[in-house]
Amino acid sequence: MPFAKTGKDFSKKTGNLVLSTFFAPGVAIWPPVIHYFMQIDTKSLQYCLHHTTAVQPVLQALERETNIRTLHPQMLSGPYQGMLLQLFSHMIRPRRVLEIGTFTGYSAICLAQGLAEDGLLYTLESNDEHAPIVRKHVHAAGLDAKIRLMLGDAAALIPLLDEIFDLIFLDAGKLDYARHYELCLPKLRSGGFLLADNVLWDGKVVHDEKDTTAQALREFNTMVQADNRVENLLLPLRDGVMLIRKL
Repeated sequence: MPFAKTGKDFSKKTGNLVLSTFFAPGVAIWPPVIHYFMQIDTKSLQYCLHHTTAVQPVLQALERETNIRTLHPQMLSGPYQGMLLQLFSHMIRPRRVLEIGTFTGYSAICLAQGLAEDGLLYTLESNDEHAPIVRKHVHAAGLDAKIRLMLGDAAALIPLLDEIFDLIFLDAGKLDYARHYELCLPKLRSGGFLLADNVLWDGKVVHDEKDTTAQALREFNTMVQADNRVENLLLPLRDGVMLIRKL
């Protein structure tokens, strides 16, 4: 339903945070819609990081090695998003987690922190050059029995998994998001969660009509929004995270 900036209108600005509440005209009980727009500055971001639990030494070491030994270290989830994944996993205590796109294993280690006692995380990676780094740091984290690395094309591997998952993290090739989503959703339990990373693509999904990856992600976001099998929330965290719950 579209909401007009008429009737009761509240606007408050504090620093870089603008909070506006709009009430829909013509509705018997006008539901408030809270709209946040925040452009966080470096100082504010540092403040957030300083008030977030410190990164574990094993993840610090993994981040250093990723920066030294890989061509695209920015693909790493990093400490801020990593803590979100870790806390989210702790909240739902999943027995089975599927990650599509391992890279060097940072997010896998974070997600595995909240696994149930008998939990297992499957992580799928197409680039076998990353495998030694993944295995090294998974072992250092004491998670050899909790994390199962599978190398190969995710579209071929997903159908082979005879599991029903509580949590899925989608972070592989962005052009394949729609295909991977459709393969994964039948393997996600009702009430389970799927997180899709990078869905804003450095803002290009909104501002760049010509970028091929942005176009694919724009179509993916539209597909999820129209999917009556799920409910979803697009979070403007880091590069955009789509939080999806299967109904």
